[in-house]
Amino acid sequence: IMLGFLSELADVHVSFFQWMVWGFVAMVAYFIIAYVILVRMFPADVDHIEGAQKFIGEKKKGLGRWTRAQKNTLFAFLVAVTLWVMPGILSIALGTDSEILNNYNRLFPEAVAAMVGALLLFLIPVDTKQHKMTLDWKDAVAGVEWGTLLLFGGGLAIGGMMYATGLSGWIGDQIINFMGGKPSELLLVAVFCVMSLLLSELTSHTAATNMIGPLAIGAAVTAGFSPIPVAVGVALSASLGFMLPVSTPPNAIVYASGYIPITKMIKTGVYIDFIGIAIVTIPVALYLVGLIVG
Repeated sequence: IMLGFLSELADVHVSFFQWMVWGFVAMVAYFIIAYVILVRMFPADVDHIEGAQKFIGEKKKGLGRWTRAQKNTLFAFLVAVTLWVMPGILSIALGTDSEILNNYNRLFPEAVAAMVGALLLFLIPVDTKQHKMTLDWKDAVAGVEWGTLLLFGGGLAIGGMMYATGLSGWIGDQIINFMGGKPSELLLVAVFCVMSLLLSELTSHTAATNMIGPLAIGAAVTAGFSPIPVAVGVALSASLGFMLPVSTPPNAIVYASGYIPITKMIKTGVYIDFIGIAIVTIPVALYLVGLIVG
């Protein structure tokens, strides 16, 4: 969603590879934070579960060997990922001004890479004699979450209208005036990170990003800052809602199990959320210092 907002509202294109690198760093940091907090707050009652390895081995054996359809799906997925990360590899190897890189980006943008991966599922056969492909249209249509797609597309459309009508710019001006007229870039990023986090606790991550994203980019552009740091901060912060079941489906699934009461979710979520905010803003601060120094 934030990649879409950056492209539509600020005419800034961030490659899949760049976004993946930022996300990978955040993923490792958050995993370590969550592991340390959960182990300290809820230490395991036992060190070893008798028969666990045997039970898992039997379950794996019961899955059987890979089917032709599974292998085809893996191949299509790897093709899509390769097409997504190739621009980053080419830019590192040949430089950002390479003609090969420019031609590749023109022929295989992120959307085309995704379509190639999906279309391969309709073209790679599972049974050539019966003309059966890996995926047919009936199964594809039945498995589409149209509500989620409409939520994504609707959010981008609303964000675009907020920018086109000047609403996001006006709200950005009010926020900047509220901060004293000319806030530091770090303060701007921190404020929108906290806003994104708090909103994601009360609604879904997707809805929070759709609402805060255009405002954050509009405020950054109005203040004369690059919209990239605040966009990355909002995207990562919106993914930190760990306190309440309503924030994200994984939270709801865990809570619905009946093993985790709401009080424990809130207690642990507070720590992970606010340590996570620090992890988001510190790299942004270092990035800004690097820009100033370099």
